[in-house]
Amino acid sequence: MTTFLEDFKKFLMRGNVLDLAVAVIVGAAFNAVVQSLTNDVLLPFLAAIGGQPSFNDLTFSVGDGVIRYGTFDTQVLNFLIIAFTVFVVVRLFTRLQQLRRVAPEDDGGLSDEARLLTEIRDLLRRDA
Repeated sequence: MTTFLEDFKKFLMRGNVLDLAVAVIVGAAFNAVVQSLTNDVLLPFLAAIGGQPSFNDLTFSVGDGVIRYGTFDTQVLNFLIIAFTVFVVVRLFTRLQQLRRVAPEDDGGLSDEARLLTEIRDLLRRDA
């Protein structure tokens, strides 16, 4: 029993488990924001233009069955909005990461001459 508890403790303390937990929490929060954007901002905006907040009421009958194609249309629209929002966020994040990598290093405000002398010093140290 002791090895089981030790193994479980090791499992919980591994970094990737903690990373996964953080990702799930942030993902849930992000989902709430995207759902609110979809349901509280974009769909009412589309309703103002098209006259309906959703397409859920759109149906047609085949015999005794009712085909609710409007619900499907609403879910497809929700998916497209969510996918586009995630795309924009990922693209923005990627762009910010690229800018961060390309940003000039902080050299303490050295002049061009001081920077050149520093490079020469470093080369001489390396060759010595």
